[in-house]
Amino acid sequence: MMKKHATLFLLLLLPIASPVAAQSYPAKPVRVIVPFPPGGPTDIVTRLMAPKMAAALGQQVVVENRAGAGGMIATEQVAKSAPDGYTIIMGTIGGMAVAMSLNPNRGYDTLRDFAPITQSVAVTSILVIHPSVPANNVRELLQLAKKAPGKLNYASSGNGTVTHLAGELLKLLGKVDIVHVPYKGGAPALTALVSGEVDMSYENSLIITPHIKSGRVKALAVTGYKRSALLPDLPTIAETLPGYSASGWYGLFAPAATPKPVIARLSAEAVKALQSPDVVDKLSSQGAEPVASTPEEFSAFIRSEISKWADLVKAARMRTD
Repeated sequence: MMKKHATLFLLLLLPIASPVAAQSYPAKPVRVIVPFPPGGPTDIVTRLMAPKMAAALGQQVVVENRAGAGGMIATEQVAKSAPDGYTIIMGTIGGMAVAMSLNPNRGYDTLRDFAPITQSVAVTSILVIHPSVPANNVRELLQLAKKAPGKLNYASSGNGTVTHLAGELLKLLGKVDIVHVPYKGGAPALTALVSGEVDMSYENSLIITPHIKSGRVKALAVTGYKRSALLPDLPTIAETLPGYSASGWYGLFAPAATPKPVIARLSAEAVKALQSPDVVDKLSSQGAEPVASTPEEFSAFIRSEISKWADLVKAARMRTD
């Protein structure tokens, strides 16, 4: 009987435990995992937010880069981390949405293993080519590709990333054969393009704009459904290929079962960081749109993205090799 009463007493205490834990959170530094190398767009956004969040939380927010497999290695590691709010990840469209249909052997399930915190930004990519490629617009690029199937190639930041999706969608709608060359992140993919190692890429506006202005690469079009306020004279790919749209996004996630009060605290401070004037100015000046959604809004968005990109993976017969 005593054992039964003791068990009942512990069960009654459980609802109290979570708020108590949340009140003392954070009691040590918080790690934000970036699933790509330093210097890429995901890294840039995370490092803009980290100091603001650290000041509000009263603890260090340490940014840690773990590249590989289009972000899936780090994503799986975070999925298996303790659900205590001390290890979170800046997830991307590739690792969190596309991988659900493209990579059946991944070691995690986004909807089962993660608790969304906030969508940080939405980013439109830009179709850029090396200056040696004799094309001045999307139509000329497609004509070039049709004349020499399999000769042109494009760099991506990894299998299943938004840059991979953008390339495969162009191939599907444009009915061309362009070879995919995956890299371990946006920074090495950009290096390959600038050096002439690859012919073209779909680069994030956060890192490509200075290279466009310097003439080291040639911009042809933006991948979003509307023109960029940063480069208003640049057409959309959809103006040549109706129905084309491939935009990326980044957002914070914690392991599933992280206490809701901890998620709420992280979300509140992340949103404040994204809405601070200097962060908004910095992101906007580089073509990124701060979103700062609630956990509930972000969760609904994730579900819609998983469904949307599953259709492309099937239609384009996308593979990870």
